[in-house]
Amino acid sequence: MEKIRKQLIEELKQAKSSQDIENIRIKYLGRKGVITLLAKETDFSKLSPEEKKSFGSRLNDLKNFAAEQLALAAESAKSSDIPKKIRELDLTMPGGNHRLGALHPITTVQLELQQIFQGMGFMVLQGPDVESEFYNFEAVNIPGDHPARDMQDTFWLENGMLLKTHTSAAQVRTLERFGAPVRAIFPGRCFRYESIDPSHENTFYQCEGLLVDENISVANLIAVMKTLLSEVFRREAKIRLRPGFFPFVEPGFELDLNCLICNGKGCPTCGDGWIELIPCGLVHPRVLEFGKIDPNKYSGFAFGLGLTRLAMMKYGVRDIRLFNSGDVRFYEQFAASL
Repeated sequence: MEKIRKQLIEELKQAKSSQDIENIRIKYLGRKGVITLLAKETDFSKLSPEEKKSFGSRLNDLKNFAAEQLALAAESAKSSDIPKKIRELDLTMPGGNHRLGALHPITTVQLELQQIFQGMGFMVLQGPDVESEFYNFEAVNIPGDHPARDMQDTFWLENGMLLKTHTSAAQVRTLERFGAPVRAIFPGRCFRYESIDPSHENTFYQCEGLLVDENISVANLIAVMKTLLSEVFRREAKIRLRPGFFPFVEPGFELDLNCLICNGKGCPTCGDGWIELIPCGLVHPRVLEFGKIDPNKYSGFAFGLGLTRLAMMKYGVRDIRLFNSGDVRFYEQFAASL
């Protein structure tokens, strides 16, 4: 037993890793270990009662000694397994990996737009995501037989409410609250039951704008849109106006932007070199009436700016699905500041 004790101590001194300690443990205390076999192979029939008692006591002491030394050696080996740089780490020092956070590109565009419009005297208001049929459709002159109400376009809820399909739903709410004259934008999330492709999503972001005052004309609309786009893109943007039908404006226009991704040559995002960006027009008299505004005294214009598509143009993102992908690698490419 004394020989085993000395041999165990010597081997533990030479051990250099946790695996070495484990191998020594198996050698001495495993099922076929030296100390284990010592108890099994001893012929107790040849020992007197006092010798049996003495032997058993000394064997238990040896087992306990071996277990204690192995535990101490294993604890010491753990620290030696840690790389030197980690062992010398001062946890009171500040960390060295200072990663900056990143705003979502749509958030960055929205904040920038809010600054631009506030500089032109517009309020920034919010509308609910879950909207009533009245404000989403009826109040903006979309009658019950209009195709926009079809299940293929709108997410209807069981209680008769719906997920708002456009930020235009906030127009009459704003007129009811503030009256006229009024200038306001309503950035928000919209939902449409659409097929997803590189330029279409079923969840996207818009920024509705509304200006109502006396003697407002199409010239005022064009002036605001040109100011907006020159501020956003930091250069003169090439645009075109096409006639468009929207129930809440008359006349209505489609403002298209010359694609900044392909410079108008045509790509999977735009198709023919132009991308539909801002539906707009003069506020329909019925919408003013729903908002309790006299259409004989006041006129105005409204527009719906696609924040998601604007972010695609501003940052050269070719696939709209990346914005809702949740891929941190995509978001980390955008600076944290405006």
